[in-house]
Amino acid sequence: MIRKMYLAVLALGVLSVSCSNDDDATSQQPQTSALTLNLSGLEALGDDFVYEGWIIVDGSPVSTGTFSDVSFPKTFQVLSAQLASASTFVLSIEPALDLDPAPAATKILAGDFVDSSANVNSNLVADFSAAAGTFILATPTDADNTNEESGVWFLDNSTGTAVAGLDLPTLSDGWVYEGWAVINGTPISTGTFTDPAMADANAASSPYKGDLGNGPGYPGEDYLQNAPDGFDFPTDLRGKTIVISVEPSPDNSTAPFTLKPLLQTVASDAAVHTPITMGAGPVQTLTGTVTR
Repeated sequence: MIRKMYLAVLALGVLSVSCSNDDDATSQQPQTSALTLNLSGLEALGDDFVYEGWIIVDGSPVSTGTFSDVSFPKTFQVLSAQLASASTFVLSIEPALDLDPAPAATKILAGDFVDSSANVNSNLVADFSAAAGTFILATPTDADNTNEESGVWFLDNSTGTAVAGLDLPTLSDGWVYEGWAVINGTPISTGTFTDPAMADANAASSPYKGDLGNGPGYPGEDYLQNAPDGFDFPTDLRGKTIVISVEPSPDNSTAPFTLKPLLQTVASDAAVHTPITMGAGPVQTLTGTVTR
């Protein structure tokens, strides 16, 4: 009888120690809290890139997770202590296979936390509220004055001397401008650039331009030869839409990105070599709310 009582007491002691250890293990697990993103205007990036959220804690970025699906709201679990002390939320565009633990230069949204939420916007890319633009229809890379309605150049020749036709803010690192002519519903690039007063990046290598040279030292394109499948060059840009977009760099998409600060549909009777004023584009800023 004494032996049975001893075994029973020993068993209770083991059970008590085991429960205590379980409680200690649970209490030592890191505590997490929900971070909810409710963002508007983002577009899917394709297979090679993802969006990644970051909180700034004591001046250093801490990843909150990646996503490629752009339906919202979207919730992530983040260490509670870090989330509570975070000052800012930032959203960047990252390679899908990313060996760099730091945020890429291509940051698209940011905002400071005030109590439990942060209102984020894309002003860290640039503020496009004062963006303006002018272009002409012309084909300066061919040898004559035919097919002038088949080229678009972002310059202003209203004074008789060509000057830059685009008034655009300087972009933050990781971003470039790109011009587009939307022909029969399909956007075809005029090239990328960062300085509206200089030729775009493909000035010397464009497959579409004529044989006379690179054209004026401003962004633009002559659509004269080597048309993509389904198109015929020369073309007629009257009645078509001209767009300036803001693109992440690097960028593997053949379509314009979501930020489009300037846009203009060319009148069907527009004169060539004559300045055409651009209007505000459909997306000049992105916004959203991040809640902790």
